[in-house]
Amino acid sequence: MRCFGSPEFRSPSVVRPPAGSPHPRQTLHDHEIRISRLPNLLLLLLAFLGMSQVKGDYDYASAIRLSYKFYEAQRAGQLPDNHIPWRKSSFLNDGRDKGINLVGGYFDAGDYVKFGFPMAYTTTVLAWGMVEYANAYNKAGLAAAGRAQLRWATDYFIKAHPSAKKLFGQVGKGDVDHSYWGRPEDWPSNMERPSYFIDEDSPGSDLAAETAAAMAASSMVFRGNDDTYANTLLRHARELYAFADENRGLYSDSITDAQEFYPSSAYEDELAWAAAWLYRATRETSYLNDAERKYVEFGLDDRPSEFSWDDKNAGVQVLLAVLTGKTKYKTAVKTFCDYMVNEVPRTPKGLVFIQKWGVLRHAANVAYVCLVFDVHTSKVVILYDMYFFLVFFCSSCPTVQACGGCQCSWSYFYSPNPNPNLLEGALVGGPDKQDRFKDDRHLM
Repeated sequence: MRCFGSPEFRSPSVVRPPAGSPHPRQTLHDHEIRISRLPNLLLLLLAFLGMSQVKGDYDYASAIRLSYKFYEAQRAGQLPDNHIPWRKSSFLNDGRDKGINLVGGYFDAGDYVKFGFPMAYTTTVLAWGMVEYANAYNKAGLAAAGRAQLRWATDYFIKAHPSAKKLFGQVGKGDVDHSYWGRPEDWPSNMERPSYFIDEDSPGSDLAAETAAAMAASSMVFRGNDDTYANTLLRHARELYAFADENRGLYSDSITDAQEFYPSSAYEDELAWAAAWLYRATRETSYLNDAERKYVEFGLDDRPSEFSWDDKNAGVQVLLAVLTGKTKYKTAVKTFCDYMVNEVPRTPKGLVFIQKWGVLRHAANVAYVCLVFDVHTSKVVILYDMYFFLVFFCSSCPTVQACGGCQCSWSYFYSPNPNPNLLEGALVGGPDKQDRFKDDRHLM
């Protein structure tokens, strides 16, 4: 969040200062330090927590607890008592412009927009970690906390899906949001905050399918703990997947405000991804058949270059390899991991450098995918480097990311001082190609 530190999973978007002020970021630099979303770092931490052969001095459970504090700080809506005393309830009228209650969910990045597409991806991979490493969550005493983070998203998705073929995919307008540098609790009542949806006439297969994947994966987490809720999630997942498959199109062609911030490059990977998750949650062979058919139809055997909110291809390959044991899927995953180990550029200290936007989250993403499949895992990324960029995890961790204070204005953006309120658990974007990192919010 802009006034206490913020996450970012990608970023063509630009934060704009008030008229007449010098722009905080007129050019992009290799030492880009915007803060990254954490779902795959959490998965990576859980993977290592659950692997007895991993050695080291790190308290992985503590890192996960810190990461959860980050998620609590990102919450919109009516907040319960939590571990973030300087966060209060906000945006309690979301959806009112369309006559629907869209209160809740998670803020995106340094914005107060709720972008449904990356939020759904975040939810899917958080649930993936809880499914894949349930024992690690229990060992760390974090199973209940993990379900709470998931439910904050899935409760919102349920509200956002009022009928079988209608899904609200965004609340807030990007440019309007970026003109405001203040706390979410102080959002001016005269500032625009519209709600956007997809339906049969304005489809969004990628958005609907990713939300279906999130619901299906989350249903597995709640199964056995709250079966009624798990069934509700599964019902929404089925409807959303059918909607996505029957009404093809890119969501960012329908919700055009998202084009500048989270434009989707394709919907085919999300369709196969959702089908695979629905099979894993239901064990109904029709979904597996659908996923495998789409894998061939859409050419998803190509080697991806990342695993991210916009590209689920590597995830599809891993899921199908795990679910079917078929050689062609295993070969695809091995090809991806070999590429990451042997061909992707690295920093001098060994960090996989896929792109400068969110260096660490990209490294965590591919490390997790390869850990799940158990291919070349120890070579993907040097983990101790990553922990030094987790806020509050070490004495030398960053302190001035993005802005901060109970009093907040553009003047805080330009201040060289540390944040009055520290966003514990956030992961900064990362170092440059030479492992250099400057703790300076002006470079965000």
